[in-house]
Amino acid sequence: MRLRHALAVMAAALLVPLTVQPAHAATGLHVSGTKILEAGGQEFVMRGTSHAHTWYPTRISSFQGIKSLGANTVRVVLSGGRWTKNDTADVTNVIGLCKASKLICVLENHDTTGYGEQSGAYTLDQAVDYWISVKAALQGQEDYVVLNIGNEPVGNNAVTPAWTEATSDAIKRLRTAGFEHLLMADAPAWGQDWKNEMRDNAATVMAADPKRNTVFSVHMYGVYDTAAEIVSYLDAFEAAGLPLVIGEFGFNHSDGDPDEDTIMAEAQARGVGYLGWSWSGNGGGVEYLDQVTDFDPARLTSWGRRLFNGANGIAATAKQAAIYGAVVPDTEKPTRPGTPAASAVTGTTATLTWDPSTDNIGVTGYDVHNGTTKLVSSTGTSTTLTGLTPNTSYTVHVIARDAAGNLSDASATTTFKTTTSTTTCTSTYKLVNSWQGGFQGEVAVTCPSGTTGWKTTLTYPAGVTVTQTWNASLTGTYTFTNLSWNASGGTFGFLGTWTGSGTPPTPVISTSGS
Repeated sequence: MRLRHALAVMAAALLVPLTVQPAHAATGLHVSGTKILEAGGQEFVMRGTSHAHTWYPTRISSFQGIKSLGANTVRVVLSGGRWTKNDTADVTNVIGLCKASKLICVLENHDTTGYGEQSGAYTLDQAVDYWISVKAALQGQEDYVVLNIGNEPVGNNAVTPAWTEATSDAIKRLRTAGFEHLLMADAPAWGQDWKNEMRDNAATVMAADPKRNTVFSVHMYGVYDTAAEIVSYLDAFEAAGLPLVIGEFGFNHSDGDPDEDTIMAEAQARGVGYLGWSWSGNGGGVEYLDQVTDFDPARLTSWGRRLFNGANGIAATAKQAAIYGAVVPDTEKPTRPGTPAASAVTGTTATLTWDPSTDNIGVTGYDVHNGTTKLVSSTGTSTTLTGLTPNTSYTVHVIARDAAGNLSDASATTTFKTTTSTTTCTSTYKLVNSWQGGFQGEVAVTCPSGTTGWKTTLTYPAGVTVTQTWNASLTGTYTFTNLSWNASGGTFGFLGTWTGSGTPPTPVISTSGS
């Protein structure tokens, strides 16, 4: 991951459309206009996430976990020496893991992150040195592998050579070295291109590629916190006829709050690829960007649920690459969820939790039923039921759903009973007047907003009788209830007689609401 800095609003200028045709026939994955195509001509739209392999090399189950939630692409973090170098054997193994999970493999060199601003960052020229050093692992993998030349290759400071020249030179060196892969070029300014350097010079960079086989990647974090900024940037590349992917984005960040809903909706509408950041293992204050907890696909975070299972999310929109063959229709239902446990039961609410279901592709949600009535749907393994009826028994079960609409067997049932709903009301007694053998009392009842009724009981010693009341209904000897027009509180009065002498006795008051 990286640190972010204060960012400016993008300018409105558009790119000049690129009309130059490919100089040579493409091998494997390749661009055509704004689209990415496979070798057979099928359109491929990236839908996936990033996995920090270079820091977590033993977490190899992550590849299958990412696939299980519906992704068709994984962006793999590698290092050529800024961190522990991922050598040829390791890169070969990573590609094998991608292929075994039927994922397109975007390999990115993270060494370049923040060059010119962050200490220790590598140049794009050094990134090319790394790719050449592991070329043996990459040759022949053009159907499966995209080379993301260098992650966020320039920070916010000016560098020499600048992004356009440095990226063009890197692409030329890779082509001279014999790489025919689809190349991915990250934007400068920590990937966010807030100065529009990539946007305004992408055509120049594409022209520098003898294969005309480069896709541009923008990272959308705090710069892209409004729909207008997102749409403007995507419009520019669309108008220029240049291919773009959203190579990283999140639902929140230290530099601002990106509009992930618009990012995902616009990407889906335009056929633009997107890759969320990131699977698991984030640190440095951005742990909230983890999509699963401890690399476990069964423990989706709120960000993970949004990215994989939400509107325009991965599960609903990703299509497996054609190179892996026809997708077999998913007819396997999820496993039976755990028995729901009820807690925090009140008169109108209850919290339910249950153990997760598993699925061959991925569970996308759960439905909670009371008998044949569906009460609520949830993307996680807990939910709070609302609007329940007080003093009522509920027998609930849970059914899991997957992306194909397959339903699990119902969980075992749990029965709980809501409490008798009461609302805390307060009341104050006042002696209005008294005379020999009689008195007038008054009670002010105050209840919280939403109260639909109240009841006040007075406790008197022997010898007191209530003979008349107003603004309330008298039940029994000393119990008063609201009328239709003062159900949320008010003041009622009464007359009483008593057999004692001196000041009439003060009652003990008890008031409840509903």
